[in-house]
Amino acid sequence: MRTTRPVHYLDHAATTPMRPAAVAAYTEAASTVGNASSLHGSGRRARRRVEEARELLAHHLGCRPSEVVFTSGGTEADNLAVIGLATASSGDVVAVGAAEHHSVLDAAEHLITGRGGRNDVRVLPVDSRGVVLAETVRDLAGEVGPRLALVATMLANNEIGSITDVAAVAGPARAAGASVHTDAVQAVGHVPVDFEALGVTSMSLSAHKFGGPLGVGALLLDRGAEIEPIGFGGGQERDLRSGSVDVPGVVAMAAALDEAVREMESEARRLSGLRDRLMEGVRATVPGVIANGGGDRLPGIANLTFPGCSGESLILLLDAAGIECSTGSACTAGVAEPSHVLLAAGAGEAAARSSLRLSLGYTTTEADVDATIAALGPAAERARVAGLGLSRAGAGAS
Repeated sequence: MRTTRPVHYLDHAATTPMRPAAVAAYTEAASTVGNASSLHGSGRRARRRVEEARELLAHHLGCRPSEVVFTSGGTEADNLAVIGLATASSGDVVAVGAAEHHSVLDAAEHLITGRGGRNDVRVLPVDSRGVVLAETVRDLAGEVGPRLALVATMLANNEIGSITDVAAVAGPARAAGASVHTDAVQAVGHVPVDFEALGVTSMSLSAHKFGGPLGVGALLLDRGAEIEPIGFGGGQERDLRSGSVDVPGVVAMAAALDEAVREMESEARRLSGLRDRLMEGVRATVPGVIANGGGDRLPGIANLTFPGCSGESLILLLDAAGIECSTGSACTAGVAEPSHVLLAAGAGEAAARSSLRLSLGYTTTEADVDATIAALGPAAERARVAGLGLSRAGAGAS
């Protein structure tokens, strides 16, 4: 009889399995018919489900229901915030952290390439933890004054898990009259998040990062913000995100967040313990491994550099052993690039190509962690040998 090797999934920062409560909510909502924009009974019932979900998200995230704008996920929310807020501003300077997700970095780049160079985009340096410091924004605000249109800094980094003091960064930016956007995709559902307390103009989240379905998220947007839409149509979601609302998706997202928040304190303790067990075990079995990040960070992310190893080779070797994780780096046209986050945080290119992101979630067990520790030693040894062979072959080529 054919046996199936158990899979140990340590890529929750990429996507986490849907929670049973979210599956049940999605299935129930999908079994009914009704467009939330329709005026008949079925439409009104669908609209009621949407508004109940909006209220639940607002309750858990420290905002008003009217400030919740549903989107297709974090990327759309980030794009809408960066492009929409910058377009509506009278200022022209847009500042984004060097370690931001590409949905923010590429949206800022579009403000140059797609808008005829109207905006002056500044990439803000980050410290060794990958976070933007308040004094960096204060200095920029003093330099450009009222020209500062927008500052974007993520709440929790998607690759190394470092948490930014967003409220401290937002202070000098808002004092200069700028809007502030924070990408909270990795933070929501894992650490406490209070939109009002952060003092930002907008904040993005994505359901599949905390056990909801793929393809749905939200932008929290201050009611007083001036913003331009980036898509057009039926005028749904405050005329900012036209298109029929995904009723099952938003209902399931709210159910997932409700459960994640209720379990957050105990899960944070459990995942922090598992993460520390993982890092200690890897250090004991793999010589020379380096931990990235540090300080205040998410409980479930460990980012490690394995000198002399290709991160891509490590992923393939671990996958063969039933361990699923990622490098956390971007992949363009099938070519793995070094992590821009680690490069921004001061790592060399070799180190940025030799790192793994091991991310834990609500389904992670001690068995998953122990299996990963056991597999990483042999995988790193093989990856180093392969890397040495490739470097020697390259040195001998003419």
